[in-house]
Amino acid sequence: MTPSNLEILAYEDTPLGPLCLRRRELLSSPGRVVTEVTLNHEFLMSSHITVSERALATTALDLCPGQNLSVLIGGLGLGYTAAAALECGRVASVEVVEFLPQVIEWLEDGLFPMAGRLSADERFHLVPGDVYARLLAAPDERFDVILIDVDHAPDDKLTDENASFYVEDGLKRARRHLASEGVLGVWSYAESSPFSEALRSVFDDVSVERVTYFNDVIDDEITDWLFFAR
Repeated sequence: MTPSNLEILAYEDTPLGPLCLRRRELLSSPGRVVTEVTLNHEFLMSSHITVSERALATTALDLCPGQNLSVLIGGLGLGYTAAAALECGRVASVEVVEFLPQVIEWLEDGLFPMAGRLSADERFHLVPGDVYARLLAAPDERFDVILIDVDHAPDDKLTDENASFYVEDGLKRARRHLASEGVLGVWSYAESSPFSEALRSVFDDVSVERVTYFNDVIDDEITDWLFFAR
């Protein structure tokens, strides 16, 4: 660690702005080191608290019956959603679509905590691409579970091009990629009534789950939102 308790692991320009992977010791918990990601100089994610990222996978899998399940995840992040999916013994494969090649390199170089665990699991597959473009196109296979954790929220997207997924037509196209009893899950830091309404216009069963936790770094209670449809 540097004297400032901050170590920059990677810093690169991307089409979405400067992308930074950093590691630091928490001032609120001396001795505890966390890995964080910022995009365009804004905080994006951390290894400190990952309860909602994990819940995105575990809740969706609880809603999905059967064995030998196939899971498609949009956005690798720091790998906690994928790792939670792989912890389920009913899961046969997890394919993650990642838009930024730099994030793929982070995994290959073992730069974040989940990298080794994911790389060692033969069920895990990481592919470059735009998950939204893939879901809007005709399917070449169907998945039991599709999980999306790319944007901050349906109403706060990383890029305007992602907007086509969150409306009725985009969800109808995405639904074609689901198996007959498949589940779609979407992570968000905020509730979105327009997205909830769009989901209900396309899917038979829609639920919105709150995940509330205390974040000691900012000394405040936080609520993330998970949207599920089947």
